Amino acid sequence: MEPRLRLASALRETFREGYGARDLRSDLEAGCIVGIVALPLSMALAIASGVAPQYGLVTAIVAGGLCALLGGSRVQVSGPTAAFVAILAPIAIEHGHRGLALASAMAGILLVAAGLFRLGRLVQFMPYPVTIGFTAGIGISLMVLQLQPLLGLDLTTAGTIDGTPERLFASLHALGSARPYDMLTAGVTLAVLLGWKYVPTRVPAALVALPIGALVAWLANRYVPGADVVTLASRFGTPQHPAGIPQVLPALLAPWNLPGAGGLATSGADALPSLELVRTLFPSAVVIAVLAAIESLLSAVVSDGMTGRRHDPNVELVAIGASNIVAPFFGGIAATGAIARTATNARSGARSPIASMTHAAFVLAAMLLLAPALGLLPMASLAALLMVVAWNMSEAPHVLRMVRTAPRPDLLVLLTCLVLTVVFDLTISVGVGVGLAGLLFMQRMIEVGEGRLLERTDSSLEGDLPDGLVVFEIAGPLFFGAAHKATSQLVRLDPGRTRVVVLDLTNVPVVDSTGLVNLNSAVAHLVKHGAKVLLSGVRKGPYRDLERAGLVGDGGTLEHHPTLEAGVRAARARLEELDRGGPADPA
Repeated sequence: MEPRLRLASALRETFREGYGARDLRSDLEAGCIVGIVALPLSMALAIASGVAPQYGLVTAIVAGGLCALLGGSRVQVSGPTAAFVAILAPIAIEHGHRGLALASAMAGILLVAAGLFRLGRLVQFMPYPVTIGFTAGIGISLMVLQLQPLLGLDLTTAGTIDGTPERLFASLHALGSARPYDMLTAGVTLAVLLGWKYVPTRVPAALVALPIGALVAWLANRYVPGADVVTLASRFGTPQHPAGIPQVLPALLAPWNLPGAGGLATSGADALPSLELVRTLFPSAVVIAVLAAIESLLSAVVSDGMTGRRHDPNVELVAIGASNIVAPFFGGIAATGAIARTATNARSGARSPIASMTHAAFVLAAMLLLAPALGLLPMASLAALLMVVAWNMSEAPHVLRMVRTAPRPDLLVLLTCLVLTVVFDLTISVGVGVGLAGLLFMQRMIEVGEGRLLERTDSSLEGDLPDGLVVFEIAGPLFFGAAHKATSQLVRLDPGRTRVVVLDLTNVPVVDSTGLVNLNSAVAHLVKHGAKVLLSGVRKGPYRDLERAGLVGDGGTLEHHPTLEAGVRAARARLEELDRGGPADPA
């Protein structure tokens, strides 16, 4: 019986092991550093996903704090991530904020269920080429998405187009509307972001690059007529909130009552979402849940390697699921463990989940106190920041190395996922990628599996086989993909020369229902033509399957011996009985 799921296991362990003032000081310092990194990223990711910047901050606050409270990883930091943009942006275009928040909440329910059913370890079975392929595809899609704010393109021509190829062509057609001072602001920001890694300091690059970008934009707008560099304030500002970010606590509101196109069953404020909308969003919710699980648990593994701790994957799934359920009720979007922020947290000396809670509190304080300053941030600078994130996410050098060195089946899966992610969306990419990887895996298993007749003088046998005795060995999984190949040679045995058959399954690790049907059919064919069939070496798992099928055990139709040697001895005895004219049970 598996141990009971213990929510907040990381926090419990922290206090059980002892938590002092020095630990608290380290956590507060690390949390503030991560908060500085998360602040602009959260706003930029919200904008890229199709909602106002404050909802990215809300996601970092609610999901970051709640996941730290309930989770199973010591230094994991959760919030909005770039991986979600490719799936969230199309939802926002078609269904508005309402559909985006509802899909995130639905994904949260799926994640909680996955954690409760102890599916945390299954994420490790996601094929690596699939993960690399769609991650690289997301990076490319995110880069294309940032061309509009990076170059200052006309928002009305490129801002509402669904699909990466369509957006790329629309952006290229809109190049004539590019604003030079937005491009200058983006260029300066990008130069600082890329060059800062050569400066020996722990200060995050974004903390330097974004203020410099804001200064360039402010100078251009103030002293250059018609510069019109777009900022958060000019893009999202309202008479009530001129900075573009409300300086108020997040309000509680049902996701289905958020702004959006359609989705209400009635016009009442408490109406539930329509069943049609839920059905429409369900495939996207599944993809969000899969991405959240992969990225969160991968991030937790990274943090384990940096801290020497071990996380509880099932608790982590429940925690990130709960975060995705709760955050949309405050307008938040999908969240998961953020690898870069988690690594920054660990490198900054975080000792416990309190560091991630501090990061959430820092973002909340910045939202309430620094909104006017945040409103000065140029959209072009935030786009430059996401360009760097997208490039790092695409892992282009690693992908190119895999193109040169990976086996062809893996390369096919990788490129398929990459292209489908860019051309269509993640819902199609992940499904096709996993399916293709499964088919290629089955092909490999079919190639590995075999059925062969042992030679009469085979060294594994005790002496030469007499005429009429055949030993047939099946190796590899006896499943639907390989069963026919493994058993087809049996039905081609010469019935006139085959009197006793030993069917050796020593090297068969698993048998599925198709394998049972094929095996039973081959045995029935042999028996029909007068042969006696014995089994040998069946392993424990396959034996249970054969027993349930009525082939072995009490009342079974076939005689079983634990080893090939024992089976061959019994077969010799049966053959001698037949030669003497003794009883010969045909089965």
